[in-house]
Amino acid sequence: MRWNYTPVHAESVADLAHAAGTTPVVAELLLRAGQAEPAAAARFLQPALATLGDPFQLVNLEAAVDRLLRALRGRERVIVLGDYDVDGVCSTTILVSLLRRLGLEPTYVVPRRLEEGYGLSRISIERALERGKPDLFIALDCGTNSHEEVAHLRARGIDVIIVDHHRSTEPAATGALLVNPHVNPTAGDDGWRYLCTVGLVFKLAHGLLKKLRAENHPVALTIVLKDYLDLVAMGTIADLVTLQGENRVFARHGLRVLAETRRPGLLALMQVSGLKREQGLVPSDISFRLGPRINASGRLADAALSVDLLLSEDRVFSDNTARRLDDLNRERQDIEREITERAERYVEEHFSAANGLVLFDEAWHPGVVGIVAGRISRKYNRPTIVLGNEGELAKGSGRGLNGFNLVEILGACSACLESWGGHPMAVGVSLKKPRLDEFRAMFDEVIRKGRDGDAIEPGLELSGWIDATELNEQLMGELEQMQPFGMGNPEPVFGVRGVRLRNRPDVFKEQHFRFAGEDAAGRRVSGVAWKLADRLPPVGVPLEMAVQLNWNHYNGRKILQMELLDWRLAGG
Repeated sequence: MRWNYTPVHAESVADLAHAAGTTPVVAELLLRAGQAEPAAAARFLQPALATLGDPFQLVNLEAAVDRLLRALRGRERVIVLGDYDVDGVCSTTILVSLLRRLGLEPTYVVPRRLEEGYGLSRISIERALERGKPDLFIALDCGTNSHEEVAHLRARGIDVIIVDHHRSTEPAATGALLVNPHVNPTAGDDGWRYLCTVGLVFKLAHGLLKKLRAENHPVALTIVLKDYLDLVAMGTIADLVTLQGENRVFARHGLRVLAETRRPGLLALMQVSGLKREQGLVPSDISFRLGPRINASGRLADAALSVDLLLSEDRVFSDNTARRLDDLNRERQDIEREITERAERYVEEHFSAANGLVLFDEAWHPGVVGIVAGRISRKYNRPTIVLGNEGELAKGSGRGLNGFNLVEILGACSACLESWGGHPMAVGVSLKKPRLDEFRAMFDEVIRKGRDGDAIEPGLELSGWIDATELNEQLMGELEQMQPFGMGNPEPVFGVRGVRLRNRPDVFKEQHFRFAGEDAAGRRVSGVAWKLADRLPPVGVPLEMAVQLNWNHYNGRKILQMELLDWRLAGG
């Protein structure tokens, strides 16, 4: 594996460290995150809720708030339809919860992935209308391109609000109040384009409460908007949007609110996920524990189950539902493991030289192919589309890499596709099966033209080099200023010099190993390596290690631990 390290100008590091009052290690990370100005660096290190912008600067948001005010005053019937992923589920939960507290009883619907497909489809609309015609229909995390569906609702005399962050592959739907910073950019603040739907819904809630408080609305005056940041953080982190600007504010403060949440549904979900709130929460707790369980209902059952859980005040229902989601997640993992193994064989046997991967199998479950695409993309360092079977169509998801915008890549391949859309790093796509070979060739060619000739080999991007003698609690305290890590602010990978192992690593579960060594001063250092047991480092010789740093909590103590990603002999 290649280790890539692009040095940052030493004088720039020193200048920023002095101006921002940080250490050189943090200054280098700030520069890599694009925070070169001292004032911007200070805001990045201390993202304050007070820096959140005026929600009414978002195009159409004030009009959407005014329409909600009319619904509240007229006690109108409202239907909320949200997408089935974590972003959509959390967006739906926030809006339904807020409207309930303000006196409405909105109905909520989540599309059934296998029966109704994605988004604002006619079949999901008709199911939503089975309980009666509403005055207002609100679509969250979908609907930007839904021309016919919006026209259908409007023809029945139903007003429509759409809050969405997906990039439009065609002119946006008309006839609806559309809050989407990609379609209607806000002058002077491109940063709002990074918000996912749950962030936009938080803005909508902020605007609604702002107007109601100006009228001294008694309930609005009692609502603490900050209490919704747990859900905002979950949707923001799970949706892989860049954690800079307001998203960083949402993630930093939302993780703290999440660690102290009193929502019975979230408490039950944390319990089955094995999360210990007293240690604090980090983005990976959402990405790998809470998020997959919320998503599991949408992949294999009905995602409305997750909304039911997050809205519930009933502890017995919450405990039972959390266990149900945990069971679904285990089922999802089994299916995903089987598909991943087969997908890896396809790559090794048929597509080892491809620049971009398009994999399809009639037997694959379309509800888990996005997870598989992420695993394959990371393992082979290539943008990847994984498709399952849906009648005449091959339908699935894609996952990208830094430097490759999947929305733009699919745009160049659109002649082959029936539908597609999403974000630069995650997309949904469908096409007719006879066009698979044509799409595969076009996808590969577009990526080939966009990548360096040797870029297929997986590589590690190092954030900096440190000596093993620098591994201490002070360094960890400095790194914690950069939390939360995520898109746009990746968790740093350090090259560590000056490590010698004392003893042969301790292999466990046949795949992993723990190791203990010493630095040049003879001080003990230790760590763990996942799925590297087939490549144990030697004992007693100088090593260089590529690691991430974290705390290992054990028996009430926390110990600095290296997570080994790769190693090589010193000077190698």
